[in-house]
Amino acid sequence: MKKIIFTDKAPAPIGPYNQAVLVNNTLYTSGQIALDPNTMELVLDDIETETKQVMENMKAVLAAADMTFADVVKTTIFIMNMGDFARINSVYGSYFDEATAPARETVQVACLPKNVNVEISMIAVK
Repeated sequence: MKKIIFTDKAPAPIGPYNQAVLVNNTLYTSGQIALDPNTMELVLDDIETETKQVMENMKAVLAAADMTFADVVKTTIFIMNMGDFARINSVYGSYFDEATAPARETVQVACLPKNVNVEISMIAVK
């Protein structure tokens, strides 16, 4: 059975999609960008701050499904500049236990929504 997950603690969708969909015990999240959920303004001070906002948004979506980063089994990171990889990875890594971190791919793309620098999506299983 499919259940739509929504929380006002993460940015509302800016298109025809949901923050996440729960199917049985598997959560599929939409990509999160660095929108502040309170103001819907982008947080683009620097790549670390931007990545932290993305991860905090994702944390809120996971919590709305009664999950945490410990439940994440797969992530996808889209970045505008592979030169930012180490700085993004440092912030991203602080949210996971390295021994049980999820599978992941990181890809450089030509453009992201609202011209942000990073977008992250996840799959979690409880």
